[in-house]
Amino acid sequence: MRGITNPVIPGWYADPEARTYGGRHYIYATRSFTEYTRQMNLDAFSSTDLIHWQTHESIIAMEDFPWIWRAVWAPTQLEHNGRHYLVFASNDIQQDGEAGGLEIAVADTPEGPYRGYLHRPLIDRFIHGAQPIDAHLFKDEDGAVYLYYGGWGHCNVGRMNEDMTGFVPFADGQLLRSVTPPGYVEGPCMIKKDGLYYLMWSMGGWTNGTYRVAYGVSTSPLGPFANHGTILERQEPVAEGPGHHGYLHLPERDEWLIVYHRRIIGDPEPGNRMLCIDRLEFADGAIRPVRMTDGW
Repeated sequence: MRGITNPVIPGWYADPEARTYGGRHYIYATRSFTEYTRQMNLDAFSSTDLIHWQTHESIIAMEDFPWIWRAVWAPTQLEHNGRHYLVFASNDIQQDGEAGGLEIAVADTPEGPYRGYLHRPLIDRFIHGAQPIDAHLFKDEDGAVYLYYGGWGHCNVGRMNEDMTGFVPFADGQLLRSVTPPGYVEGPCMIKKDGLYYLMWSMGGWTNGTYRVAYGVSTSPLGPFANHGTILERQEPVAEGPGHHGYLHLPERDEWLIVYHRRIIGDPEPGNRMLCIDRLEFADGAIRPVRMTDGW
């Protein structure tokens, strides 16, 4: 694979989720504006070679979400039982009782359009202290689908039911369980490799160069996840503030890629974030520090 140039997409985008369907790679992303009210839909990008990208604008049928007035951001996407599901944050709610939270939409193709699925939010309140934002869908090898999410320093996980309308209770009766690792701020992401569950998350502040990614490892998707250290952070002279990422797996060469956003060093504008792809390497049950590049 040759010729990847970072950023991979022109313009300001953030919070990427990445998936592969039928040999085509997809990135779902936030339209990155400091003013939230300009973030009223999501865009996706697709490519067969990770170099030439097709843009899919406004993938959500926003008329199906009349209660959303302020913002949509931080998408996650997953195919399950032949349909494509998109979960995203809305309205940046600050307390229970406000409209919004985590929304779910459904489509017949990866690029959408994604229509309203529940005609209400999937999660619209604070549980275990977690703001309902920054979702990540993960499908285990047994077909079970888990939803990790949470801001304000708290991370929850729930197991989705088969029709993706809600959650299957855990043995203790809880629908959502806290799995917050030390140092967690937001942006969870789960990879399973060789029987181990790698939970990654963002730390620091998304508006500046302190944003970075740490990880933990467990033999269970429910943890516990100790903080095993930072794997993605400011790297002079390339970039600062990298985080809120997804990943791609290229099985033909067993290669893993991290898809993330980052900032130009010293840029004071919070919304100026760019989508990038670099290598993600594992070794002996650990994730090696990521080397950010301008191209590879």
